[in-house]
Amino acid sequence: MENARTSGAVGGTDRDHQGDGGRRTVAIVVNPTKFEQPDRVKGRAQEICGRHGWELMWLETTAEDTGTGQTREAIEAGVDLVCPLGGDGTVRTVASELAGGEVPMGLLPGGTGNLLARNLELPVDSLERCLEIALTGQDVPIDTCSLDLVRPTSAQLAARFEDETDPAENVDFDDAVDDRSSEDVRERHTFLVMAGLGFDAEVMAGAPEKLKARIGWPAYLVAGLRHLKGPQFTIALKIDGEEPLRRRVRSVMVGNVGKLMGGMELLPDALADDGTADAVLLSPEGIVGWAAMVGQLATRQHFGHSRVDHFQGQEIRVVSDKPVEIELDGDTMGSAIAMRVMVQPGNLVVRLPYGRQGTADGA
Repeated sequence: MENARTSGAVGGTDRDHQGDGGRRTVAIVVNPTKFEQPDRVKGRAQEICGRHGWELMWLETTAEDTGTGQTREAIEAGVDLVCPLGGDGTVRTVASELAGGEVPMGLLPGGTGNLLARNLELPVDSLERCLEIALTGQDVPIDTCSLDLVRPTSAQLAARFEDETDPAENVDFDDAVDDRSSEDVRERHTFLVMAGLGFDAEVMAGAPEKLKARIGWPAYLVAGLRHLKGPQFTIALKIDGEEPLRRRVRSVMVGNVGKLMGGMELLPDALADDGTADAVLLSPEGIVGWAAMVGQLATRQHFGHSRVDHFQGQEIRVVSDKPVEIELDGDTMGSAIAMRVMVQPGNLVVRLPYGRQGTADGA
């Protein structure tokens, strides 16, 4: 397919099951806080589903359960399709339960970023069109990424407060695990878009929900300006077991896909189904360095005082010299001192329009 980010379709589509004599069921796992009138959204979804011969199972998330229990309920009920309807966090939560299984996921735009849907080139400006694609499209396998993060100790977090160059705005001592033999030291998560240490996690944590609801993704730009002068940190980066390299950075991001809001290609070589993860190290120096870095990312040309380094591998390890904020698909996860990302090739099935085959360059 032209201008798409996946390749290879598998069976189990709307067309394949027409005429099987039974009505299919789609579960929509919705974050109701993303909509002023969720009942109207539900009514519109019911209308579209009925038109295409589908039953609708409507499952709303809560503050206590952001999608895990609802997705399990849908799977146990034997639904044919699960569609998260919320932000990128809702998509990640639902996908974590569907990964490795046979039930496909349809992507519905309901958040500020909708980053996976954007990278898969779905019409994120139209809930109706995305739902129709989910109900009538083809099943395509994409990769997911498994991430192990390592929590810091309370002494390591306390050291951040003693550093006058580090504002440590989002430090929470509840993140600390002092018993290093405890299983709580390491946590495993699944993500679909990107994991980030440093600047990007600070930006995600600093973007107010009310501002995001009012102006959308530019709210992250507002938060970004506040954190431009934040501290750098030193990392050791290890790709696929090779010798580690050390670098002073402001941010480390590891992605399954590479397009950000506003169309910027942070990881231009990242594809959702290439069996690898892509990493970028950002090391700007001052405001001039930030401006040069943004120009480099926008034009793919190096100039000025920026430093942008790209890497690719199936397993990427990052160890920091101090605790830094971490985010997964836009969800802030507190502080970590290390992360390991491992690609899980083709273990999530998503619904895309028919005819979407090939890679971005048409190969």
